[in-house]
Amino acid sequence: MLPPGLNKAVIIVIHRKKNFKSKIEILFDENSGMPLVEISDKDKINKGTIYIAPANYHTLVEKGEYFSLDVSEPVWFSKPSIDVTFESAAEVYNEHCTAILWSGANEDGAQGLLKLKNAGSLTIVQHPDDAEFPQMPNAAISVNAADYVLRTNDIYELLQTGIL
Repeated sequence: MLPPGLNKAVIIVIHRKKNFKSKIEILFDENSGMPLVEISDKDKINKGTIYIAPANYHTLVEKGEYFSLDVSEPVWFSKPSIDVTFESAAEVYNEHCTAILWSGANEDGAQGLLKLKNAGSLTIVQHPDDAEFPQMPNAAISVNAADYVLRTNDIYELLQTGIL
């Protein structure tokens, strides 16, 4: 999971249904030691908090370190789109961000991760052989968006080193 005492904001963007608590939410909620909050429009981004993007809205990171929610059309058939969040985070945080792209069944996240990498952020992609759905990791790898391509256990070990 996350390193103990992590003094960073963590943003989770997953393709999920409204009013459905995913396994990843339960995992972070029960094991992180950090509060888990569903994002609302204009929420301030606070360190030491895990935020999860709400279903049916794109989540953007805004200057001044707050969130905004957008109702525009899906990107890669997804709302929230990981690309939208990553691209906005790249504009605000530049090299002060770590982004991890996990398993997924479309290409969402690849272009946003590339934008983060080009801004100097640390970018990590789950190894496609370790992913339940390798299309998202493969898309990110194909555009050279990853600083690291790692299996889940190796991502966990990297996070524990304090590289965040």
